[in-house]
Amino acid sequence: MHRPVLSHASVPLVTEVEVVDEAGRTKRIYIPGERPLTIYVNNQELVTLMTLGGEPEALVLGWLRNQRLITSLNDVLSVQVDWDVEAAAVTAQPEVLTAWNKAQKQRIVTTGCGQGTMFGDVMSDIETIQLNPDARLSQDVLVEVVGSIRTHPSIYKQAGSVHGCGLFRGTELLMFVEDVGRHNAVDAIAGWMWLNDLKGDDLVFYTTGRLTSEMVIKGAQMGVPFLLSRSGVTNMGLEMAKQVGLTLVGRCSGQHFLVYNGANRIVRPVLNAANV
Repeated sequence: MHRPVLSHASVPLVTEVEVVDEAGRTKRIYIPGERPLTIYVNNQELVTLMTLGGEPEALVLGWLRNQRLITSLNDVLSVQVDWDVEAAAVTAQPEVLTAWNKAQKQRIVTTGCGQGTMFGDVMSDIETIQLNPDARLSQDVLVEVVGSIRTHPSIYKQAGSVHGCGLFRGTELLMFVEDVGRHNAVDAIAGWMWLNDLKGDDLVFYTTGRLTSEMVIKGAQMGVPFLLSRSGVTNMGLEMAKQVGLTLVGRCSGQHFLVYNGANRIVRPVLNAANV
């Protein structure tokens, strides 16, 4: 399998600052880092993402993938992130810029934190996606996934103000990413899946953010049949989930959840006759 040359750049994810509380007391706390990362492909500037910077190479690859600018990892030779100049230099096949110039003719500003943007004919592309109809998720596993995210160490618990996304196979957490925008976190996981040649057919994706059309589109592009959130669902997100056959579960908290689409994929526990 081809794997691009990556820089493995790192940057502090939190900053310590001094604040004054309601009683006039001075204290020191942590806040998340937020920094620009400008993506260049073959020396042409494409976009600047505002990001926490935890998984920058995966974020860049996932963004290119989810914008449908790159369909094969073979098209990318390298991704080099340099935080000193706040830039990611991508070396790729020249067809990528051709796709970019075409995609800019259709630009959609999404509801993503920091105003995410998607390019190209989103609706046309989504019509070609059909997710695994045989995938099943037991209710017990669903509840355990929600609980494991709640107890997982995170930047949110330390500093707040970030969104988190987790990718699961059963109850096993494969990847967890936090960022200042939920769209960045999902892009980073999409890039990580690509780098690890991981298919989504039997996976579960959890996000702390609301389930909008953007989140459904990206989940579908990753091939993941289950999308969970502690938040709610928008009407366009629901319509797109129905179109691609994605199981959409929101308001996940403890033992409670609401299945907005694909309830047939959720396997309820078998009740003992004595308990019925």
